[in-house]
Amino acid sequence: MRVVVQRARRAEVRVDGEVVGRIDRPGLVALVGVTHDDTAADADGLAEKLWQLRILDDERSAADTGAPVLVVSQFTLYANTRKGRRPSWQAAAPREVSEPLVAAFVDALRSRGAEVATGVFGAQMEVDLVNDGPVTLILDS
Repeated sequence: MRVVVQRARRAEVRVDGEVVGRIDRPGLVALVGVTHDDTAADADGLAEKLWQLRILDDERSAADTGAPVLVVSQFTLYANTRKGRRPSWQAAAPREVSEPLVAAFVDALRSRGAEVATGVFGAQMEVDLVNDGPVTLILDS
């Protein structure tokens, strides 16, 4: 499992022009990708890592501050671009594997007390965010 996390002042995701998820105060945006051998334990472990990651103001975590998290599924995080000009998506897990694991990641954050907004799995989404810092990190299971 792979999560690209960005510290954001605010963020929102739209589907068909309608806002489906939003954080309107400083928090985190988590772009989540799943590969074939990922498990619910990976989702839980990365949720814990993200929740405790000390990247907010004064080296505090979302757990410390109650900062919201916007989670957006993104299979393109597992693109292979080593050969040619067309990415290969073979490392990205199919929907029947990845959708439940993205949901498990969201559930794991919520079980820890996180306020979580989400995109819509598999939809064409527009994501707007104001990156704070900028701070962008990659977490892998």
